[in-house]
Amino acid sequence: MGQVERTEFLVVGCGPAGAIAAREASRAGVETLVLERDAVVGAKRVCAAGLRPGFCETFGVPRAIVHCDTPRLALFDARGAEHAIAFGPGHTTTREELDGMLADLAAREGAEIRTRALFRTMRRERGRIVVEYADLGAGERRTVAAGRIFFAPGATAQLDAPAFGKLAMARWRTGLLTTLQHRVYLNGAAAAVAYRTLELHYYAARDGRQIVAWMFPKRDHLAIGLGVMGKIGAGPLREELDEFTQRVRHRLYPNAGVRAVKTEGHLLYGGMPRPNVAEEGVLIGGTAAGFVDATNGEGIFEAALSGRFAADAIASERKDARRASARYGALIAARFRRRLAHRVRIMRYLEHQPRRFGLLFEQLARTPRLAEVLLEEDCERTMSDRFYLYRQALRFGFRTFASRG
Repeated sequence: MGQVERTEFLVVGCGPAGAIAAREASRAGVETLVLERDAVVGAKRVCAAGLRPGFCETFGVPRAIVHCDTPRLALFDARGAEHAIAFGPGHTTTREELDGMLADLAAREGAEIRTRALFRTMRRERGRIVVEYADLGAGERRTVAAGRIFFAPGATAQLDAPAFGKLAMARWRTGLLTTLQHRVYLNGAAAAVAYRTLELHYYAARDGRQIVAWMFPKRDHLAIGLGVMGKIGAGPLREELDEFTQRVRHRLYPNAGVRAVKTEGHLLYGGMPRPNVAEEGVLIGGTAAGFVDATNGEGIFEAALSGRFAADAIASERKDARRASARYGALIAARFRRRLAHRVRIMRYLEHQPRRFGLLFEQLARTPRLAEVLLEEDCERTMSDRFYLYRQALRFGFRTFASRG
């Protein structure tokens, strides 16, 4: 197994959470090593890759990664009715470009990015955290001891070994979604509105489960995909996606020839955030912590922010693992934990009676301020905003009750 390496801060996963943590910790003078299982950072990420308004400015990312600026959000209910909302604008990119750029920025600050490095086990030993990982290139097991560790390996991370203790989550699997996406490359252009719009569709699968589907425009293709809660066979999932793709084609590119289609699948997460995300120098962030908006599957912003909070906690409390963990947990709780948990409850409420999606989308489309306030973080809302949301929630509840007749 060889000699044990040592580092001050170890990051597992080089997505938005891990790369931002590595970049900002390194910038603060913390020795940082990143373990990334893929050979090319971001190459195997399946994601619509929509970015919130202002993402590049918030995290210091060059706008060169942006494919389309999208000032329009289109929500489609179970009947296929479209409800358009002014938005941002948001931005689209690909995960290859986003994650690759973030990794490059982290490396420029001094972080070491080690690819083809697959995390295997973790244990505590003499006040340090000892990690074993597989060096897939050399075909060997290696060991590194770190003072602090940040886990951000994505939705597939179980993190349920005894070493994780209170950080484990027994019901993690119940929040997983199976996703499949086509990258559709056209010979000609789609309708002009396609490149200005982020589309989200909410309808039932053939087996009755809720589907959240999307169309996000890119520079050279359209990302068309969907996610279904729980496991679903490859055949039925592909049939659902092909049927949805045909609906999108009919609306947006009926006469454009298709040059190529690249299909990719993965697991995402759409359940409650982990109840515990930090303990004695072990921090969990990004999708691995459940930091995903269950109503739309968006988690890049939360992932990047969790990386920033991890770096802040590590750099601020370099001598005390418990205080670093407490600081990280407090920052997460103050910024977005309550919002994400609330979004899960909203999604389950809407799924119970799918007509509620249409009622909500109508209200959002007719009330521009509501959409604006919902995009804000809890910490950004004024008392006036909170009172406004309360009144809008009462209005929605009344409309829902009235529609039962």
